[in-house]
Amino acid sequence: MTKEREFSDLIKDNQGLIIKISRMYTHSQEDEKDLFQEIVLQLWRSYGSFKGNSKITTWMYRIALNTAITLFRKKSRTIKTDELQDFHYKKEREEEDNSEQEHQISTLYSVIKMLPDTERAIVMMYLDDLPYKEIAANLGITEGNARVKMNRLKKTLKELMEKYG
Repeated sequence: MTKEREFSDLIKDNQGLIIKISRMYTHSQEDEKDLFQEIVLQLWRSYGSFKGNSKITTWMYRIALNTAITLFRKKSRTIKTDELQDFHYKKEREEEDNSEQEHQISTLYSVIKMLPDTERAIVMMYLDDLPYKEIAANLGITEGNARVKMNRLKKTLKELMEKYG
């Protein structure tokens, strides 16, 4: 199998990880798509240097988070403008069945976006069921520190959900 094919399969198998990070660090669909592409590009540039010292998903998280945080910081220096929300039209029945759950998910994403970069990354990895050991490795902190931060973040998220939900 060629290197390009291996990489393509890797991206297909783990695109959910990239999508989640892209969604967490952007405020519009256009920016989300741009960040997704930038993350894939950075993964490709680094693919040859992956030595297998960690799980492939741990390596992908590190690169994706670093890319997102770097681009997020660059964009935060630019003038902010109001963006129109994306509206999706659905059948009335689907709206009735899913509206509460969709509202909760939308609110959760909104409050997570209010968190500082590192805290946002911790929550995202926690929601992806990564063990604290991997969360700590991705962020360069101790496992105990990751646990403490996540426990504090649960309380913060609960308060924010109550306030904005």
